[in-house]
Amino acid sequence: MKRSLFLLTMLLLLSVAGMAQKKSKKDYLVTISTPQGIIRLVLFEDTPKHRENFLKLVKQKFYDGTTFHRVIKDFMIQGGDPNTKDSDPDNDGAGNPGYTLPAEILPHHKHVYGALAAARMGDEMNPNRESSGSQFYLVENHEGVPFLDKQYTVYGQVIDGLSVIDKIADAPKDYRDRPTQDIKMTVTANKMKKKKITKLYGYRYE
Repeated sequence: MKRSLFLLTMLLLLSVAGMAQKKSKKDYLVTISTPQGIIRLVLFEDTPKHRENFLKLVKQKFYDGTTFHRVIKDFMIQGGDPNTKDSDPDNDGAGNPGYTLPAEILPHHKHVYGALAAARMGDEMNPNRESSGSQFYLVENHEGVPFLDKQYTVYGQVIDGLSVIDKIADAPKDYRDRPTQDIKMTVTANKMKKKKITKLYGYRYE
């Protein structure tokens, strides 16, 4: 009886593992459309909470109509704040979906050019380094920003449209680093075979 239960358990585990392998053959290709052009990126599977949350918000069209509200040349461009949909520019940067995410800071995910990372409150108010529920930034510095490594959760990578990040970073802005003209985005996510993503954009999965 015990042997039968053991064999049944092993078969179930192998079945689940097989299903996971099948699922892993595809990934979501995220597309951010802006007036400056299109940015395409992938989300890391080993930061599951951030990945699932981002995909959930995309499905809800949460990001559609929000703007890149903070841009700093040779640093990063930041967006994802629902407050940017209203007519009051003074509250940009303070919005969120009503929750934060636990940090998923992994040492092998670096702040390289085109990295997608979660914005958050500073350590003084946020010692656990929990991420904003929606605000994110894309690294624009071509050399990366390594001083942010191990400080913020990096959970994705731009694989096409890096020049669009540069164009957004070059946009005229005011004293708050807010673009003087709204840079609105529309975000979609479509499942695609990993082999096709590699073929089209050169991104290689480990």
